[in-house]
Amino acid sequence: MPYKQIVIVLIVLLNCFGISVFAQVKLPQKKEVELLAKEANELMKAGNFEKSLIKSRHALKHAIALKDDNLIAATYNTIAANFDQLSEYDKAFFYYNKGLTYANKTNNDILKNWINNNLGNIYCFDKKQYEKGIYYYKKSLQYSTKIHDSAQIVFTKLNITWAYFDIARYKEGLPYLKYINKYHKKHGDESTIVALNMLNGMYYNYKNDTQKAYYYFQKAIQLGIEGNEKSDLSYSYHEYSKFLLKNGDYENAYKNLALYNELTIKLNNEEKLNKANVAGINLEIDEYKREIDKIGNEYKTKEYLLIQEQSRNKKIVIVIIVILLFFFFLFYIFSENAKLKQKNKIKDIQSQLQENTISASIYGQELERKKIASFLHDNISALLSSAGLHLNAFTSQNQTNADEIKKTKAILEEAHDQIRDLSHELMPTLLSRFGLFYALEELCEKNSNSLIHFNYSIVVPTKTRYNEDFEMKMYFIIMELLNNIIKHSQANQAHLTIQENNKSLQIKIEDNGKGFDSNTFYILEGFGINQIKARISNLKGTILITSKLNEGTTIAIEVPITYQKVTTTPVFPSQ
Repeated sequence: MPYKQIVIVLIVLLNCFGISVFAQVKLPQKKEVELLAKEANELMKAGNFEKSLIKSRHALKHAIALKDDNLIAATYNTIAANFDQLSEYDKAFFYYNKGLTYANKTNNDILKNWINNNLGNIYCFDKKQYEKGIYYYKKSLQYSTKIHDSAQIVFTKLNITWAYFDIARYKEGLPYLKYINKYHKKHGDESTIVALNMLNGMYYNYKNDTQKAYYYFQKAIQLGIEGNEKSDLSYSYHEYSKFLLKNGDYENAYKNLALYNELTIKLNNEEKLNKANVAGINLEIDEYKREIDKIGNEYKTKEYLLIQEQSRNKKIVIVIIVILLFFFFLFYIFSENAKLKQKNKIKDIQSQLQENTISASIYGQELERKKIASFLHDNISALLSSAGLHLNAFTSQNQTNADEIKKTKAILEEAHDQIRDLSHELMPTLLSRFGLFYALEELCEKNSNSLIHFNYSIVVPTKTRYNEDFEMKMYFIIMELLNNIIKHSQANQAHLTIQENNKSLQIKIEDNGKGFDSNTFYILEGFGINQIKARISNLKGTILITSKLNEGTTIAIEVPITYQKVTTTPVFPSQ
């Protein structure tokens, strides 16, 4: 008998005995969702980003179920604002756009004003796409004007002024600046007073009115020191240093540039701390959660439709119950089998989710390692070099050779060297410039000492290059395994052997250390083996670990090679 007919018979039988198979899920009330969204927004304003994101996503789920565009848009805006505060601008940009899509379906001009202004901020201050940023600022200004929100009008016009001044279009920004100067005292607030004075200083610097520019920059810095707008204070230091440099006051220009760098580093550290305190924020994981939620919702929908069908056909089915009793036992066996399959399916989904969670975490770590190394090399190192050049220029101009100058130079050089070493540790120069095999050779030499010696041998030309991402992943996998040998094996000899075979990279790592019992292999989870396995699995490779107590350990890895993309350069005939 077909499966659907058996299911219908079972439902009828259960109904006859007064047993309810399914329980209808009650949707939350709109007021409850509004309260949840409000709590999420308050948590965001208080800086508790992790809890805010959790509550926001619960609110979003219920808002979507209620099909309330206004609630959906407001919740997306809160999620985006959390990521904005964490400087995760790509995620913030994504959710602001999602929120704007739903906000545009409503008559909520207040919400449209906020989201357009926030998008303007991201375009101007993060993406440096000022034309698009100014477009969204002006859209925000339209809505704030429409709702007669004087405070928001002043705030948005200040953002427009800043955007124009940043790209040296002072004449276009001047009308907005005049409006702010006129109405800020009445409709503005203390959070923008530092920025307003800085913008006045920038304008009078452009007009070469040194006296007024000096006055406004000094006032901006004083208010910034006294208040809480440290980000605006850092910008004020930076603009003031450019003004002083333009007017030949090199000493004070350098001092203000140093204050800007110091405050910027402090703000960046606070930003990193905020990110470190937030766990589980990853879009890829969220996609899997939403996929599982979608499966659950579809299942509940099918349940509801099935109940409706059962209600309509109840009277017809009851006539044939006696005939179908014979098949009840058969159905019971089939049902148990189906439940077992369903449990196995759920286990597979959970296993896949866990694997993807680990992969996403590893990918995030590698991406962050790249970003930090790049930031240290391209930004911090450049700033230190620039500071050194300014100091040398100052020494040359003033013909001074004071001990303080010498010590400052020495400190700058030491800081530059430490930044360079840290950058190379995060992303070795040899790896990026010359490839995996040169980098591994250096790694073995670097780790070798009087206690342990690493032998390195390859059957592949040292100059061989693979895909950059592939080389990076393999390097850090091998580095982690060598670190485990140093920390835990008590070996004095280790061998790293690499060869190619059928477009696969075969790696063998051996040591003569204390080894371990394979039956208690789970203890090694603390050594990062699980993460290494996940990385290798992500590369479609295999890993085999063989070890015995007091007989050392052998690790064999085989990973399909990802080659560099071949680009062809056109050859032109010589003339």
